[in-house]
Amino acid sequence: MTEGKPTILVVDDDASLRKALQRLIRSAGYASETYASAQAFLEGKKAGSPRCLILDVQMPGLSGLDLQREMLDRDLFMPVIFLTGHGTIPMSVRAMKSGAVDFLTKPVDETRLFAAIETAVRRDVRERAERAEREDIQRRLDTLTPREYEVLSWVITGMLNKQIASEMGTGEKTVKVHRARVMHKMEVGSLAELVRLAEHAGISSGRDSRESG
Repeated sequence: MTEGKPTILVVDDDASLRKALQRLIRSAGYASETYASAQAFLEGKKAGSPRCLILDVQMPGLSGLDLQREMLDRDLFMPVIFLTGHGTIPMSVRAMKSGAVDFLTKPVDETRLFAAIETAVRRDVRERAERAEREDIQRRLDTLTPREYEVLSWVITGMLNKQIASEMGTGEKTVKVHRARVMHKMEVGSLAELVRLAEHAGISSGRDSRESG
């Protein structure tokens, strides 16, 4: 499989439909993997490239909707496109509320299917980048000591070292040292960069923590 080539995974208990979809998907330049059941999908090794899942709603064992819920429980992030021969409005509403990209009926219209695939792959690329950024920020945060983290929570308010020292009940020189370490460990060169990372990580400022307490 070509590294980085979008991979479209198909889960459907109908063997002839799996083969037909795989041929169609590959003819459009995508890689494809197929699974005969939800359980086989969960046990299989997933491609590392951008991807999306085309999922039959009604299957023996775990249904498509059950698999979607199981994926959420396992933090298995992948955009889902549902296919169904006899779906209902409640089914489609449940699927879309759980994050499905689209809910298509069989026999599937090729134009709609490929439009949904393109949307799903773009979403996967975007969400992968966002997760990678959050994980990288968390990696940096994990290097901070509890005291450095506390200083960080005050620094992002824009306070001067003297003001932070007063809030923390410590010396200005101590705050200055901790602040320098925070900037170094967080790998930033400016307060604006530090604030942006803190926002992405959902860090509350020291002032917010004090007011909520």
